[in-house]
Amino acid sequence: MPALLRGGVRQTQRIFRALISTGLALLLGVIAPVLAAARAVARRPAQPCPGANVVPGAADAAAVEQATECLINRVRASHGLRALRHNGVLQRVASGQVHQMVRWDYFADVRPTGQTAAGLIASTHYGAHAPKLATGQNIGWATGTETTPARIVSAWMHSAPHRAVILAARFRDMGAGMAPALPRVLRRGGPGAVYAVEFAARRG
Repeated sequence: MPALLRGGVRQTQRIFRALISTGLALLLGVIAPVLAAARAVARRPAQPCPGANVVPGAADAAAVEQATECLINRVRASHGLRALRHNGVLQRVASGQVHQMVRWDYFADVRPTGQTAAGLIASTHYGAHAPKLATGQNIGWATGTETTPARIVSAWMHSAPHRAVILAARFRDMGAGMAPALPRVLRRGGPGAVYAVEFAARRG
């Protein structure tokens, strides 16, 4: 009986080891393709942002604004930063900024009335009840083929102050606006476009 018991124990161990080996093989058989697929996705180049190379017109505003936000998030991702969420309130502030520039014939962060981007955002329901509000704004303009979202974002990234805003870790949301026209004061060399992007984060 003791010999049989010992034999039974050894056999149980062998069966258990066999079960573990089989289980590991099955598990690895499931995990390996998943890991291989994940590595393939990681190696796969990112798909281009739709509309990134569109020379904007009146009918392209939404696509151009989305492309601008997409490109900014691609840049942030390449620097290990989280993506910013699209925010409709910030988008409306940005759109208002560029259209006011065209209408009132100026190009500046501060409106002729003295309103700043921070003040405009704070006056919306986005910032109305936030104990702390961080804001930033990038504006830009160009003519001809330089008006594409890709060109504008590239120009910002080659400007230290604009680059710092895009790569600021404190921001969580953004909204882009574009007007396919220039203020008269900027009309040099044909038609063009004005861009604005509002960046913000609510704290507390």
